[in-house]
Amino acid sequence: MSSPYSDLARIQQTARARGFTLIEMLIVMVIISILAAVAIPSYSGFATRGRLTDATGTLASFRLRMEQSYQDNGNFGAASCAVAIAASPNFNFACVLTNGGQGFTATATGVGATAGYQYSIDEAGQRQTLAFPGVGASACWVIRAGSCS
Repeated sequence: MSSPYSDLARIQQTARARGFTLIEMLIVMVIISILAAVAIPSYSGFATRGRLTDATGTLASFRLRMEQSYQDNGNFGAASCAVAIAASPNFNFACVLTNGGQGFTATATGVGATAGYQYSIDEAGQRQTLAFPGVGASACWVIRAGSCS
């Protein structure tokens, strides 16, 4: 005959060896899936906004350097823009002279993760968003849908 203590020890040992049930594992996987469905798009939006400031910051800095060049030379360049634009892994930059070197328009066109975004600035400081997915064009720099900077 077995003692009640040995039966209790056997039951406790069996309970410890079971681990997680299939239902418990499925519930955990559903919770993780819901969290990932919310977190991944949110993170992606933050990362994209961080890349967009690369374009706007570079264009603003470029305009200041072009203004300095204009003060020194009386024009923004002869055959091409007098100042080079710093390279970026997220944007291609271009500068076009207007009005015989008395004006310019600089543009930043997104590549890779920022494809579809395009910004510009001119000698008067006029900032424009030429392309922003889901928003389109705007007479300001759009970094987040619905807001200008």
